[in-house]
Amino acid sequence: MNRSGNPGEAGRTDKAYDMVLFGATGFVGMLTAEYLAAHAPEGLRWAIAGRDLSKLERLRERLTGIDPACAVLPLERADVADAVSLRELASRARVVATTVGPYLKYGEGLVAACAEAGTDYVDLTGEPEFVDRMYVRHDARARETGARLVHACGFDSIPHDLGAYFTVRQLPEGVPLRVDGFVWTNATLSGGTFATALNQFGRARQMLAAQQERRRHEPRPAGRTAYAPTGAPRYAKEVGAWAVPLPTIDPRVVQRSARALERYGPDFRYRHYAAMRTLPFAVGGAAVTGALFAAAQVAPVRRWLGGRLLPGDGPDEARRAKSRFSVRFVGEGGGRRVYTEVSGGDPGYGETAKMLAESAICLAQDELPDTAGQVTTAVAMGDALIDRLQKAGLRFRVAASVTAP
Repeated sequence: MNRSGNPGEAGRTDKAYDMVLFGATGFVGMLTAEYLAAHAPEGLRWAIAGRDLSKLERLRERLTGIDPACAVLPLERADVADAVSLRELASRARVVATTVGPYLKYGEGLVAACAEAGTDYVDLTGEPEFVDRMYVRHDARARETGARLVHACGFDSIPHDLGAYFTVRQLPEGVPLRVDGFVWTNATLSGGTFATALNQFGRARQMLAAQQERRRHEPRPAGRTAYAPTGAPRYAKEVGAWAVPLPTIDPRVVQRSARALERYGPDFRYRHYAAMRTLPFAVGGAAVTGALFAAAQVAPVRRWLGGRLLPGDGPDEARRAKSRFSVRFVGEGGGRRVYTEVSGGDPGYGETAKMLAESAICLAQDELPDTAGQVTTAVAMGDALIDRLQKAGLRFRVAASVTAP
């Protein structure tokens, strides 16, 4: 199976589009479409898709203001409630990128269609239950057809997954490795992100069941271990901040990359934290998270909270322009310690749109490892995606490399 992203023009004409953006008229979808209008490589055959053609037409007019060539950008109608339309969409594209969430509610139909059609799939999910269920239900078929199903191609979890991968690449090979990631951002949530978080908090039992079912199906690497334990709150002098464990999908994604790639060594451990400059902020952040988790267990309260910030709402352009993120990594093994960092602008929207778009382009155009099934960004794209993201303005850097104490 040749997964070359430059497959000769015979490979380029097997489907109508190199990539399709599904959910293009949503908040993050529009940002992603605008990014593509401004930055899509010459010759990329792409289209926008959604359930409302009139909204797609208005978006196309907006994109034409960015690039006049978008005046003839193809529009595709597809609806998550219409399985036939999803199958047709998947059959016409080499890669489908989707922003339609919450994915647990709206996402499976497109995953199934792409797995069946042998079409690569990327999304923005941060929902562990969804990812686990998609593995159990669709990984095997995707492996048969050659489809790559790559979840979490936004701030969840590209900076963390590729950042850990980048850090490991700075350390000796064939030895036990330890990596800690520390996340800082001043960004605000959108309504869709808030709704997804509330929904996850209210589904702890279902999330655990999905995780256990995945474990029964998923093979473990022979002779190697990779784990991502929940760390304890602490003052992390290595980054000069209070570290609070982050209960996100990110450490699971890093763990799966480590299990799949021997470069992570025979014994790999990753821990994931939010970095807080002061103890009151650390305590306050943990308290707010705990309160939201408790409130989400009560359905009427969860619905009321969900109504405070509606899907489609999000920070305006001025607020996004002031937003930043930084993920610092401390890696150690084989007598070396490295300090690395992945950083960029607004993580939830501007940079997430960039990450999703570049992931889809990477799958469509780059020479990549021969993979299929549900795979992580590090496994599917690795160095090629890091290179794309660096050229697009994200920063991957080694701050220091020293002898381990």
